[in-house]
Amino acid sequence: MKKNAINSQSGFSLMEGIVAIGIIGIMLGMAIMNFGGILPNFKANSALDQILYQMRSAREQAIAHRRQVQVDFVGNNQIRITEIWPVGTAPAPVTYTFEGGAKFVTYPSVPDLPAPYNFGNTAAIYFGGLAGGPPIMRFSTDGSFVNGGNALLNGTVFIGIPGNPTTARAISVLGATGRVRPYHWDGKAWQE
Repeated sequence: MKKNAINSQSGFSLMEGIVAIGIIGIMLGMAIMNFGGILPNFKANSALDQILYQMRSAREQAIAHRRQVQVDFVGNNQIRITEIWPVGTAPAPVTYTFEGGAKFVTYPSVPDLPAPYNFGNTAAIYFGGLAGGPPIMRFSTDGSFVNGGNALLNGTVFIGIPGNPTTARAISVLGATGRVRPYHWDGKAWQE
Protein backbone atom coordinates (compact mmCIF):
# COMPACT_ATOMS: atom_id res chain seq x y z
CA MET A 1 0.00 0.00 0.00
CA LYS A 2 1.17 3.35 -0.95
CA LYS A 3 0.71 6.36 1.27
CA ASN A 4 0.18 9.78 -0.15
CA ALA A 5 2.84 12.19 1.03
CA ILE A 6 1.49 15.41 2.35
CA ASN A 7 3.25 18.36 0.84
CA SER A 8 4.31 20.59 3.68
CA GLN A 9 5.29 24.03 2.65
CA SER A 10 7.63 26.12 4.73
CA GLY A 11 7.59 29.90 4.85
CA PHE A 12 5.48 32.73 6.20
CA SER A 13 1.82 33.18 5.70
CA LEU A 14 0.55 36.43 4.27
CA MET A 15 -0.62 37.58 7.71
CA GLU A 16 2.78 36.91 9.30
CA GLY A 17 4.50 38.90 6.55
CA ILE A 18 2.15 41.87 7.01
CA VAL A 19 2.72 41.87 10.79
CA ALA A 20 6.51 41.72 10.35
CA ILE A 21 6.47 44.60 7.84
CA GLY A 22 4.22 46.60 10.18
CA ILE A 23 6.61 46.13 13.13
CA ILE A 24 9.60 47.10 11.00
CA GLY A 25 7.72 50.20 9.78
CA ILE A 26 6.89 51.30 13.34
CA MET A 27 10.50 50.83 14.49
CA LEU A 28 11.79 52.74 11.46
CA GLY A 29 9.37 55.60 12.14
CA MET A 30 10.49 55.83 15.76
CA ALA A 31 14.13 55.87 14.71
CA ILE A 32 13.55 58.65 12.20
CA MET A 33 11.67 60.75 14.78
CA ASN A 34 14.49 60.30 17.34
CA PHE A 35 17.13 61.14 14.73
CA GLY A 36 15.62 64.62 14.34
CA GLY A 37 16.41 65.32 18.00
CA ILE A 38 19.79 63.63 18.05
CA LEU A 39 21.39 65.48 15.11
CA PRO A 40 21.26 68.97 16.71
CA ASN A 41 22.80 67.54 19.89
CA PHE A 42 25.64 66.01 17.87
CA LYS A 43 26.26 69.43 16.27
CA ALA A 44 26.24 71.17 19.66
CA ASN A 45 28.62 68.57 21.09
CA SER A 46 30.93 69.08 18.12
CA ALA A 47 31.02 72.86 18.74
CA LEU A 48 31.64 72.26 22.46
CA ASP A 49 34.53 69.94 21.65
CA GLN A 50 36.00 72.53 19.25
CA ILE A 51 35.92 75.41 21.73
CA LEU A 52 37.14 73.19 24.56
CA TYR A 53 40.07 71.97 22.46
CA GLN A 54 41.01 75.48 21.31
CA MET A 55 40.86 76.96 24.81
CA ARG A 56 42.90 74.14 26.33
CA SER A 57 45.40 74.31 23.47
CA ALA A 58 45.77 78.07 23.94
CA ARG A 59 46.53 77.55 27.64
CA GLU A 60 49.08 74.82 26.90
CA GLN A 61 50.65 76.99 24.19
CA ALA A 62 51.04 79.88 26.66
CA ILE A 63 52.80 77.64 29.18
CA ALA A 64 54.97 75.77 26.67
CA HIS A 65 56.06 78.81 24.63
CA ARG A 66 56.27 81.12 27.66
CA ARG A 67 54.20 83.70 25.84
CA GLN A 68 50.76 85.10 26.58
CA VAL A 69 48.07 83.76 24.27
CA GLN A 70 45.09 86.01 23.61
CA VAL A 71 41.62 84.58 23.10
CA ASP A 72 38.96 86.54 21.20
CA PHE A 73 35.39 85.45 20.62
CA VAL A 74 34.58 86.78 17.17
CA GLY A 75 31.10 87.27 15.73
CA ASN A 76 28.62 84.68 16.84
CA ASN A 77 30.50 81.46 16.11
CA GLN A 78 34.27 81.97 15.98
CA ILE A 79 37.23 81.91 18.33
CA ARG A 80 40.54 83.58 17.45
CA ILE A 81 43.82 82.58 19.11
CA THR A 82 46.80 84.96 19.01
CA GLU A 83 50.22 84.34 20.52
CA ILE A 84 51.62 87.62 21.91
CA TRP A 85 55.28 88.29 21.20
CA PRO A 86 56.92 91.32 22.85
CA VAL A 87 59.59 91.49 20.11
CA GLY A 88 59.99 89.92 16.71
CA THR A 89 57.38 88.72 14.29
CA ALA A 90 54.58 86.82 15.96
CA PRO A 91 52.70 84.09 14.13
CA ALA A 92 49.46 85.19 12.51
CA PRO A 93 46.28 84.79 14.59
CA VAL A 94 44.28 81.66 13.86
CA THR A 95 40.48 81.81 13.68
CA TYR A 96 38.29 78.75 14.15
CA THR A 97 34.62 78.59 13.11
CA PHE A 98 32.19 76.23 14.80
CA GLU A 99 30.63 73.64 12.54
CA GLY A 100 27.01 72.59 12.28
CA GLY A 101 25.26 75.90 12.95
CA ALA A 102 26.24 76.23 16.63
CA LYS A 103 26.59 79.79 17.91
CA PHE A 104 27.29 81.73 21.08
CA VAL A 105 23.80 81.80 22.60
CA THR A 106 21.89 81.74 25.89
CA TYR A 107 18.36 80.50 26.46
CA PRO A 108 15.90 82.13 28.91
CA SER A 109 14.78 78.71 30.14
CA VAL A 110 18.32 77.51 30.91
CA PRO A 111 19.87 78.72 34.21
CA ASP A 112 23.49 79.60 34.97
CA LEU A 113 26.05 76.87 35.70
CA PRO A 114 26.09 75.33 39.18
CA ALA A 115 28.23 76.83 41.95
CA PRO A 116 31.12 77.49 42.16
CA TYR A 117 31.27 77.98 38.38
CA ASN A 118 28.19 80.20 38.10
CA PHE A 119 29.94 83.31 36.80
CA GLY A 120 26.82 84.67 35.07
CA ASN A 121 24.68 83.98 32.02
CA THR A 122 23.23 87.36 31.06
CA ALA A 123 25.22 87.05 27.83
CA ALA A 124 26.60 84.15 25.82
CA ILE A 125 30.15 85.31 26.54
CA TYR A 126 30.44 86.52 30.12
CA PHE A 127 33.84 87.18 31.72
CA GLY A 128 34.76 89.37 34.66
CA GLY A 129 31.15 90.45 35.14
CA LEU A 130 31.00 91.91 31.61
CA ALA A 131 28.79 90.78 28.75
CA GLY A 132 31.21 89.87 25.97
CA GLY A 133 34.10 90.05 28.43
CA PRO A 134 36.83 92.68 28.61
CA PRO A 135 38.60 93.69 25.38
CA ILE A 136 41.70 91.67 26.29
CA MET A 137 41.43 88.11 27.59
CA ARG A 138 44.44 85.84 27.56
CA PHE A 139 46.24 82.92 29.11
CA SER A 140 49.42 83.97 30.88
CA THR A 141 52.66 82.01 30.96
CA ASP A 142 51.66 80.30 34.23
CA GLY A 143 48.37 79.09 32.69
CA SER A 144 46.08 81.55 34.48
CA PHE A 145 43.40 83.44 32.54
CA VAL A 146 43.74 87.22 32.88
CA ASN A 147 42.50 90.51 31.45
CA GLY A 148 44.65 93.32 29.97
CA GLY A 149 45.68 94.47 33.46
CA ASN A 150 46.74 90.91 34.43
CA ALA A 151 43.85 90.57 36.89
CA LEU A 152 42.43 87.05 37.16
CA LEU A 153 39.41 86.54 34.98
CA ASN A 154 36.62 83.99 35.61
CA GLY A 155 33.91 83.46 33.04
CA THR A 156 31.66 81.32 30.94
CA VAL A 157 30.94 80.80 27.25
CA PHE A 158 27.51 79.45 26.31
CA ILE A 159 26.90 77.81 22.93
CA GLY A 160 24.12 75.90 21.22
CA ILE A 161 21.87 75.70 18.19
CA PRO A 162 19.67 78.84 18.17
CA GLY A 163 16.04 78.11 19.08
CA ASN A 164 16.83 74.68 20.55
CA PRO A 165 17.46 74.81 24.34
CA THR A 166 18.20 71.08 24.50
CA THR A 167 21.47 71.83 22.69
CA ALA A 168 22.74 74.23 25.39
CA ARG A 169 26.43 73.71 26.11
CA ALA A 170 28.90 75.76 28.13
CA ILE A 171 32.50 76.02 29.19
CA SER A 172 33.72 77.77 32.31
CA VAL A 173 37.19 79.19 32.78
CA LEU A 174 38.61 79.59 36.26
CA GLY A 175 41.02 82.54 36.18
CA ALA A 176 43.48 81.42 38.87
CA THR A 177 44.30 78.12 37.19
CA GLY A 178 43.03 78.64 33.65
CA ARG A 179 41.11 75.40 33.99
CA VAL A 180 38.51 74.98 31.25
CA ARG A 181 35.51 72.79 32.13
CA PRO A 182 32.77 71.59 29.75
CA TYR A 183 29.06 71.31 30.58
CA HIS A 184 25.93 70.17 28.75
CA TRP A 185 22.28 70.80 29.55
CA ASP A 186 20.26 67.60 29.98
CA GLY A 187 16.89 69.37 30.06
CA LYS A 188 16.79 69.63 33.87
CA ALA A 189 20.32 70.46 35.06
CA TRP A 190 23.84 71.14 33.87
CA GLN A 191 26.01 68.04 33.70
CA GLU A 192 29.79 67.95 33.53
